[in-house]
Amino acid sequence: MLKAVARHLLHYHRWYLSLGVAVTLALLPHRQNPAPNRHLEEVRDRDFLTVVSRNTPTSYYEGRRGPTGFEYELARRFADHLGVSLSMETKSDIASVLQSVASGEGDMGAAALTLAPSRTDLNFSTAILELQPQVVYRRGLPPVDSVDDLVGLEIATIRDSGIGGVLRGLQEEFPELSWREAADLEVADLLQRVEEGELDAAVIFTHQFTLNRLFFPGVDDGVTLGEPLSMVWAFPADYGLGLQREANDFLASLRRDGTLNALIKRYFGQEDYLEYVGARTFIRQLQEKLDDYDDLFRKAARETGFDWKLLAALGYQESHWEPRATSPTGVRGLMMLTNATASEMDVSNRLDPAQSIDGGARYLREMMDRLQEEITGDDRLWMALAAYNVGLGHLYDAQKIAEMRGGDPYAWPDVREALPLLQNRAWYSKVRHGYARGGEPVIYVRNIRRYYEILNYVDRSQQQFFQLNERAESETADDGQQYDRIPPIL
Repeated sequence: MLKAVARHLLHYHRWYLSLGVAVTLALLPHRQNPAPNRHLEEVRDRDFLTVVSRNTPTSYYEGRRGPTGFEYELARRFADHLGVSLSMETKSDIASVLQSVASGEGDMGAAALTLAPSRTDLNFSTAILELQPQVVYRRGLPPVDSVDDLVGLEIATIRDSGIGGVLRGLQEEFPELSWREAADLEVADLLQRVEEGELDAAVIFTHQFTLNRLFFPGVDDGVTLGEPLSMVWAFPADYGLGLQREANDFLASLRRDGTLNALIKRYFGQEDYLEYVGARTFIRQLQEKLDDYDDLFRKAARETGFDWKLLAALGYQESHWEPRATSPTGVRGLMMLTNATASEMDVSNRLDPAQSIDGGARYLREMMDRLQEEITGDDRLWMALAAYNVGLGHLYDAQKIAEMRGGDPYAWPDVREALPLLQNRAWYSKVRHGYARGGEPVIYVRNIRRYYEILNYVDRSQQQFFQLNERAESETADDGQQYDRIPPIL
């Protein structure tokens, strides 16, 4: 009898095996074999999209006008595309972002993530941005022009950023290469440590250095390493492909209509208008002189509705915060008021910093209030600053030229292009107020914007790009435990 049963089982073993597999799959949780659009439908049903990110200047942070950052902008647009609200959650390191997404805690990850095909628990979007690894090093060291120059230097990078894999690939050719990886540090922390001499160099992505370099004038750019990596969004693999596919379609539409390129240019394509020496001087004077006047800037800001840091940036551009500054044309004081402007603003003593800052703030407010109501947002502020420099009449002329050239007279980018034409007879002869040194207000405004960026960067508590006070000794003592050292493979 037993032999007969054995023969029966042997004969039909494949059928029983298939039946067993089918029963097992049927009993597994539904998420192991999800409907293709399950995740997308869940997001729409609950009416919000949860995006896991990091609190960094390249991804997501709280700006002066609310949440901002390159990946926040994309995520917000994607949520709008889905017709749902956006919920942002932050993690301290990249590994935690990926784990949160893989476990289903978040719908997707957006934190300068790179494509990781080995992660079977995650799906990834199409490429959003090319990420080129680049060496940055402390000024004063010999130039880092090749991988050979890295051997023997104290180098660090961000763990799980994708750069570690690039360095490991280079280590096969350069076995003496060694570096440190940190999970809890951000790009600005690495740049600070390079500038202060704790590190000789760091490997970050080119776009990250573009965004941060102005704040670290003691750091220079060196050789690029390897081929560019791809910035992607991450999605949980066990929830179907619906949300991922919708994201890919959304990103493709942004590429087609130019929105993606415009955002990339806006966040990472800016020129460095200030020379390193100028940025270094500004940071030094910020530390040494701003405390003498910040209460006056804050008071004037409260009375005129401006951000005090903008007024401080304006004051630095005008006089480098020198209360007795005098120009060859006769403008004087910390905010460099003309006699006529001082009289109009009831400033009796232009060399009194309190009167000068108050008068300059009220004059800027007057420029803002006299602009056309069609000018909105930041464009209104940049045009008011241009008028502070070149005069309202010449600004109106530049608006007219912008319109004649087919541009928008109420958009700062078009007016900015028109202002230098006030130096060209073919154009200034066509407008009311004639010739002006129109290139100056363009430089003037962009310098103030850069000074303002630095002040905002300093003021944001969550961005630790440098401290005005020395770091506590205890923090310094713990620094060595923030890194994992990758040794040579000799």
